[in-house]
Amino acid sequence: MKLLHTSDWHIGRTLYGRKRYEEFEAFLDWLVRVIQQHRIDALLVAGDVFDTSAPSNRAQQLYYRLLCRVAASCCRHVVIVAGNHDSPSFLSAPKELLKALDVHVVGSPGEDPQDEVLVLRDKQGRPELIVCAVPYLRDRDIRVAQAGESIEDKERSLVDGIRRHYAEVAARAEGRRAELYAEVPIVATGHLFAAGAQTVDGDGVRELYVGSLAHVNSGIFPDCFDYLALGHLHVPQMVSGLETMRYSGSPLPMGFGEAQQQKYVVLVDFKSRTANPADKTSQPGIELFPVPVFQKLERVRGDWEGIASRIIELAAAGSPVWLEIIYDGTEVIGDLRQRLDAAISGTGMEILRVKNNRIVDRVLGQIHEEETLDDLNLDDVFERCLAMHDVPEEQRPELFRAYQETLASLYQDDVRAE
Repeated sequence: MKLLHTSDWHIGRTLYGRKRYEEFEAFLDWLVRVIQQHRIDALLVAGDVFDTSAPSNRAQQLYYRLLCRVAASCCRHVVIVAGNHDSPSFLSAPKELLKALDVHVVGSPGEDPQDEVLVLRDKQGRPELIVCAVPYLRDRDIRVAQAGESIEDKERSLVDGIRRHYAEVAARAEGRRAELYAEVPIVATGHLFAAGAQTVDGDGVRELYVGSLAHVNSGIFPDCFDYLALGHLHVPQMVSGLETMRYSGSPLPMGFGEAQQQKYVVLVDFKSRTANPADKTSQPGIELFPVPVFQKLERVRGDWEGIASRIIELAAAGSPVWLEIIYDGTEVIGDLRQRLDAAISGTGMEILRVKNNRIVDRVLGQIHEEETLDDLNLDDVFERCLAMHDVPEEQRPELFRAYQETLASLYQDDVRAE
């Protein structure tokens, strides 16, 4: 039994306004080739299939096209659970139809934990794998809010709720295995934040529970799980150093902070496992398959000389890279964007974001030592900006009135929208 673990596709995600459908399509094409070349029996997607709860038509087209191609391949089963970015109802809507393709979708936990226990069978109808398909557990799924509870109480209640849910699902899975008289492995999914796990700045990973981190440790998961396939975090990693408890990570870099990170999907091979499920010394084989880079991203940071030098190197290599430029030089450059556009002219490069830290420093430099940015209101910040740009005193009152009128107009628009 060969299982392929992946997660956090975020189909439809943009990067500073740039659509990335070609990258998603290239990844899904590559995924089908991996399934065929390595004779994968089951594909497991641990949440965040889409980037939003209302994915575009193009995103849906890519998703359903993949499912059709996988169903026509050697892969006998697909198991998909919802993540925090997914709409449980949207993902679950076609679940009965998808069952005809051996695609099993779990969008939200049911009233009976048995609903999350899937028995996957081979071509002869014999059970070959039990999957505890646990989706992202929302606050309302696992606890009842109490009046007057503290943050610590809420944190404790969330973790206890997650632990209790996994214990109930695991008990149903072990009971089902006993009924089948089949020594088959049990695999579980999760879309959560493990304590001590690694993230990257700018990766878009959200905290899952408002007012509480609710990072769970590995001890909350039952021992009967032969492999735990996690989603939510974009950095591929093990949990607590355990080979069989891991995040596959996102297959595409979700931001420039992930640009230098190697992405993977995880092959879990149970064929070498002994027939005794109680023998925990016998673990499935784990192999990481590196995901190719379908669109190169690079963050270029430094003073003007360093940035210009790196752009020249990339141009000489003919690299069609998307760039994030962060200017950290001491020189004030008012025409930074114009210089950058000239530097990449005629190349295949594209600049998606420019951050001029020198300008930011000048604004913050107007703040007195005893002040912080939180001490200033919107009017104060605007006045500091006028001073920073050396706007003549006689022009400032009119500009300030126009600024206040703009804020008032925006506020009225927000009220009408509500």
